[in-house]
Amino acid sequence: MTDIDTLLRTKLNSGSAQLIETVQSLWSGYGAIERWQLDYRTVIVKRISPPNDVDHPRGWSSDLSHQRKLRSYQVEQLWYQQVASSLPDNVIIPQLLFAVRDGDLQLLVLEDLAAQGFDCALANPSLEQIGLCVQWLARFHAHFMGDVPQGVWQQGGYWHLDTRPEEWAVMNNLELQAAANAIDAHIQSATYKTLVHGDAKLANFCGSSDAVAALDFQYVGAGIGVRDLAYFLGSLFADDELAMQQPRWIDRYFEALAQALALKGIDSAPVEAEWRALYDFEVADFARFLDGWAPDHWKINDSLTSSVTCVLGWYRQHYANVVSLQSRKGDE
Repeated sequence: MTDIDTLLRTKLNSGSAQLIETVQSLWSGYGAIERWQLDYRTVIVKRISPPNDVDHPRGWSSDLSHQRKLRSYQVEQLWYQQVASSLPDNVIIPQLLFAVRDGDLQLLVLEDLAAQGFDCALANPSLEQIGLCVQWLARFHAHFMGDVPQGVWQQGGYWHLDTRPEEWAVMNNLELQAAANAIDAHIQSATYKTLVHGDAKLANFCGSSDAVAALDFQYVGAGIGVRDLAYFLGSLFADDELAMQQPRWIDRYFEALAQALALKGIDSAPVEAEWRALYDFEVADFARFLDGWAPDHWKINDSLTSSVTCVLGWYRQHYANVVSLQSRKGDE
């Protein structure tokens, strides 16, 4: 492949292109996010170049993990090239300037949101910025309600059960392990589906004085809106604060969702009823992943455990009903 600086100069009509900084490395050493200086602006280059020897921070370095990551970068490029342009102006993301793929090497060249006044290190967001993130999610979900595009993940989120058999196999919570398929099936049986971001943690939002933008669409796919919401709130608040703050932001999310759906002529009441009832299931589904992947993770707290307990109660009741029904049929 042509050198990155030559590509940038040629495709973006710049006399010069210089690497300013590496913003961050990609997970497990799969490349880096870089900021480059051109004649008249800066741009972000997401450079994906899988290593020969994968060094996962927690030791998950199988071929399955490798293939999942490769697929995620393919999905992200498709998202930017074929889907992202449909978003309304109030759902802000960085614009893709161009993309190049040559074998395992892949480049996504994006506009630099920092140059537009966005802070992409929201370590301590204000209440207003949290509200804007929640509003961004609601508007994103409303836009794709009932209209999931082709080519994205069949189920959004990097922790989807079908893609995490290795983590499932080593779970400590055996009852949650046994319930995993039932929980996943219950979520997937939802009537109201949309597109979910799939990795909507605080670190993937950039904020300005009056707006936010979202980044990193590797795991965008079909799902229900509270999948993103539960994950976002869990990335933002810890333990007691999560339990205290969660109801407030769930209410705020559904207020914003109702407003956005109303513009599309969609009644939000049945959507809200279904998704509220599935909120704890989404938390429990993520807890299933954490239990196998990182059982010492800080996100495993009393609030998360409370949701798991609630969902396992549902599972016991459902399982008992199934067993009872099968027994009655066997006696007939």
